[in-house]
Amino acid sequence: MNPLQQLAELGQSVWLDSLRRSYLGPEGYLAGLIDAGEIDGLTSNPSIFEKALGEDESYDAQLRELAGTGPREALWTVMKADVGDACDLFRPLYDASGGRKGFASLEVDPSKAFDTEETVSEALLLFRELDRPNLMVKVPGTESGIPALTRLIAEGVNVNVTLLFSVPRYEAVAEAYIEGLRRRRDAGGDLSKVASVASFFVSRVDSKVDAILGDERPRLATAAILNARVAYASFERIFSSAGWQELAALGARPQRPLWASTSVKDDFYPDTLYVAELAGPQTVNTMPESTLDLFRDHGEVADRLTGQGQEARAQIQRLAESGVDLDQITKELEAEGVEKFVTAFEGAIAAMSEEKP
Repeated sequence: MNPLQQLAELGQSVWLDSLRRSYLGPEGYLAGLIDAGEIDGLTSNPSIFEKALGEDESYDAQLRELAGTGPREALWTVMKADVGDACDLFRPLYDASGGRKGFASLEVDPSKAFDTEETVSEALLLFRELDRPNLMVKVPGTESGIPALTRLIAEGVNVNVTLLFSVPRYEAVAEAYIEGLRRRRDAGGDLSKVASVASFFVSRVDSKVDAILGDERPRLATAAILNARVAYASFERIFSSAGWQELAALGARPQRPLWASTSVKDDFYPDTLYVAELAGPQTVNTMPESTLDLFRDHGEVADRLTGQGQEARAQIQRLAESGVDLDQITKELEAEGVEKFVTAFEGAIAAMSEEKP
């Protein structure tokens, strides 16, 4: 087995953090990764679609057909078509795994990240319109997104909670997921048909912290990795509690941590750092094409998450004593993350307005 396949053996799902029209089709790039057992899911976001629309000629025919349609409506038509087709490619894997693998994610309009009602309304509409059991709707994990998560899970919508940076926010999301399952149970709903992941962002934390630490930055156990390991320790605690076990007995599945933004942004670090150091069971790592290729080529696989929480907390405390305020940094990153996705979404809308030959 190559290192990507070894991650699956360890219990970690690998998802592709990319999507474009040319990847789809029964013999396309995406199908090849699935057939090789190298990925079992996919994520998309406004930045991915903005890039795809600017680089992939496969959209040209549909864009000509959409001429005269409002650019925002046209963008949604394109995105829903791509994610729907991706869901269909993953559907055999979803069925064969009993609904544990084979998900593809589509994000709600990021401009609604701070509006609970609008987020719920759009997520419900997307989930029902695409009508795929292996669709995950991405909802930003803002303060407004947390109650939206609970309501969507209660309605049976699969949710990928995105833009998580801090451990307290991750814990609030996990508890909101559990509360949604309780409400679904109380309403007589089937808990086994609902899935969720909590997307915890990694490399962006180091980009902020390294500006403070300078030459004192660690090469392996970075602030971002320590932060993620503490979040994983919270996952272990929350999803082994007596309250959780009652829901699990009814078919409920843990909300797996998903490590996002795992491509290395600084040549100071090993190029597979965020995959190798965050390998562990009951998790997901979503990677762009370049990171997939690097890890397939020379990744090293071992469980580097289980039982690491206490030591990670101690090291974060030492960072705090060095002047690294992770609470403030993660608050800034959440605001910046929403802003970046809004900008990318608007950029993708603008791309729809460009004339195609």
